[in-house]
Amino acid sequence: MTDSQPRLSFEFFPPKTSEGKEKLIKVRDEVNEFEPDFFSVTYGAGGSTRDNTKGVVTQFKNDGISIAPHLSFGGDDEDTILKLLNEYKFFGVDRIVALRGDLPSGMGGQQQLVYANELVTFIRQHFGSHFHLEVAAYPEIHPQAKSYSEDIGFLKGKFDAGADSAITQYFYNPDAYFFFIDKCSKAGISKPIYPGIMPIINYRNLTRFSDSCGAEIPRWLRKALENYGDDDASLKSFGVDLVTELCEVLLENEAPGLHFYTMNQTEPTAQIVKNLGLVPVE
Repeated sequence: MTDSQPRLSFEFFPPKTSEGKEKLIKVRDEVNEFEPDFFSVTYGAGGSTRDNTKGVVTQFKNDGISIAPHLSFGGDDEDTILKLLNEYKFFGVDRIVALRGDLPSGMGGQQQLVYANELVTFIRQHFGSHFHLEVAAYPEIHPQAKSYSEDIGFLKGKFDAGADSAITQYFYNPDAYFFFIDKCSKAGISKPIYPGIMPIINYRNLTRFSDSCGAEIPRWLRKALENYGDDDASLKSFGVDLVTELCEVLLENEAPGLHFYTMNQTEPTAQIVKNLGLVPVE
């Protein structure tokens, strides 16, 4: 990407099967034609996908692709995380998405959750400025936050600990993002906050996931999506138009870039990026 273009990144999850791994590489190569600044790869609760995540990181780096692994303490101790970070540095990784992880099921009450600001502090203490550290932000408030101001305070704590930028949870109301950015600015946050974008692929999956993570699907949008019933083609077409318009509004109002949650699929993310004109000039 050139300096005049918004930052572009794509998120994957680590596949569990050989077929899934083959598909991921195919999808990666297809969307890599847009020359994103980096890809990211998620990390399961308590490091439950640690080896799969590391496998994706290793393959991407071997193929010359910029990759940012997600990382959290969860159920892991500091020695385990330090070892993994040293391996990532050895692989040539220079970007980490630092998160407050969840403990894996069955470990409730056994260990205090370690928050993202503590992970950021830990990484800075051991690696200085080697890693660009991304953290998570929640325009519609983290589901466990007691108040809007408290949640922004937590985000400021991550930046104060040394985070470089943030990626938001997805949303469909651009005003939520702009209001959030304004409040962050008034709280003294000046680092870039990149909107997370979730293309609409499957209505039932989207509503189930949104209800569990606290991302709001506006009532009018729920009703519109419900109307398509089993007409997946029409739903996806509507979703492409809707999310393209969302991204246009964000970029026109100076959002610094876009981070797409691809769900390990080329479409509809690729079509949205093309609609936005974020295609490298030959």
